[in-house]
Amino acid sequence: MKLKTVTIIGLCLMMGVAFGQTKSETQLKNSVEALRKAMIDADKVALDQLIAPELSYGHSSGKIESKTDFVGSLTLGESDFVTIDLSEQTIEIVGKTAIVRHNLAAATSNGGKAATTKLHVLTIWQKQNGSWKLLARQATKI
Repeated sequence: MKLKTVTIIGLCLMMGVAFGQTKSETQLKNSVEALRKAMIDADKVALDQLIAPELSYGHSSGKIESKTDFVGSLTLGESDFVTIDLSEQTIEIVGKTAIVRHNLAAATSNGGKAATTKLHVLTIWQKQNGSWKLLARQATKI
């Protein structure tokens, strides 16, 4: 009887994990991951697909970039991410808007100069034509 109870509880927990995310949350997580990869690869096509035209991209230094500025700095090598690791991510979806927070640890090679950075990041995503687009981002140093 005890084994049967433990098995049922285990199955319920597994189902909760498997079904705990909505389709929209899964799609958003995939978009966040695709953006991480596109930033490392400086993939202009992927970046263009993931970022809203109205992007306001705030750096921890206080610098604010538009979509054109941000994509340009990545694709021209001015901002070169070697690695990006995201942790402690939280997602809150409110209608067609989402708030994503995470910690970012990255290795960079800006202007050929190797460095590392650790940031708290807040991103705002908006669902546009069925896809999540990065609308705003602000970072602070840890």
